[in-house]
Amino acid sequence: MNDTLAAALSNIGNSERIGKPICLVKPLSKTLKNVLEIMKNNHYLGDYKIIEDGKGNLVEINLLGKINEIGVIKPRFSVKKQDFEKFEKRFLPAKDFGFIIVSTPKGMMTHLEAREKNLGGRLISFVY
Repeated sequence: MNDTLAAALSNIGNSERIGKPICLVKPLSKTLKNVLEIMKNNHYLGDYKIIEDGKGNLVEINLLGKINEIGVIKPRFSVKKQDFEKFEKRFLPAKDFGFIIVSTPKGMMTHLEAREKNLGGRLISFVY
């Protein structure tokens, strides 16, 4: 598996489309954990729990049925604080609808928080 984040997010998106209440994702990484935490804080996902199996761990995610589209952004574009609007138009369907997850020097956050704190970074994924 080359991109574990892309595999996990597509698994979540597919489970949402068919209406499953719970999704199991394997393996767990720090990046995936940060992305899940941001999505949970923005009410796109319910609670999740980490199940340690000794082989990369497993995550059980409670789905709320609020995700229309989810995916990673490849290549991971560098973005300056004033260029968020360009990528917002490219990856999100409308203004103030969904968010882009950005890795900044202050940690991972949504593009809205990064714009508020005047930070740039690298684009990781999008959710709406």
